[in-house]
Amino acid sequence: MRISELSRTGGVPIATIKFYLREGLLPPGQPTAANQAEYGEQHLRRLRLIRALVGIRGLSVGTAKEILAAVSENVDDTHQMLGLVIGARPVDKEKGEKEAEAEAGDDPLAEGLAEVDELLERTGWEVSEHAPAKRVIAETLTTLRSLGADVDWRTLLPYAELAGRTAVLDLDQLRDADDPLEQAERALVLTVLLEPVLLALRRLAQESESARRHGG
Repeated sequence: MRISELSRTGGVPIATIKFYLREGLLPPGQPTAANQAEYGEQHLRRLRLIRALVGIRGLSVGTAKEILAAVSENVDDTHQMLGLVIGARPVDKEKGEKEAEAEAGDDPLAEGLAEVDELLERTGWEVSEHAPAKRVIAETLTTLRSLGADVDWRTLLPYAELAGRTAVLDLDQLRDADDPLEQAERALVLTVLLEPVLLALRRLAQESESARRHGG
């Protein structure tokens, strides 16, 4: 397909595609003339993944480029690739390890992180040692306790069990996507766009449960 068709099918302006080509986010097409090239399905899938990373996940072009490079290296490792695009696994593993070592001595979240490890041990989940979500949970536990809330990792266990069932539903949505880039794009879209829906469903369920318990 010509760049005009790539633009129309991918939903990205030609000028933006040319920018992605210059920046190396999108590989060059097959030259057919001095100023013309042909693009294939892989270009379309990569373009859609770029659009999802930049437009939906809100990453900078530089960060998206780093993730795409890491994805290209792990295209045959679906688990690692999906972790990279949804932000569950660090792009630069060595950088993450060095940062963790630097913070180990005086990390204000050390206690919370230890509790997250307890939670993960109880659930049996296999996650990256430096998964960003671990710090989110640790920070939340630390903040809740500073406000006087009596919570620990045990409080989160029932929620973790619900999250585990949600993850099964999430990954089931990828079963009919054979191409790795298509899987990555779909996982990213589902993760980012469904999160507000999950929160909204929780609010509706809370209202319904309150009506059941306390409503007249």
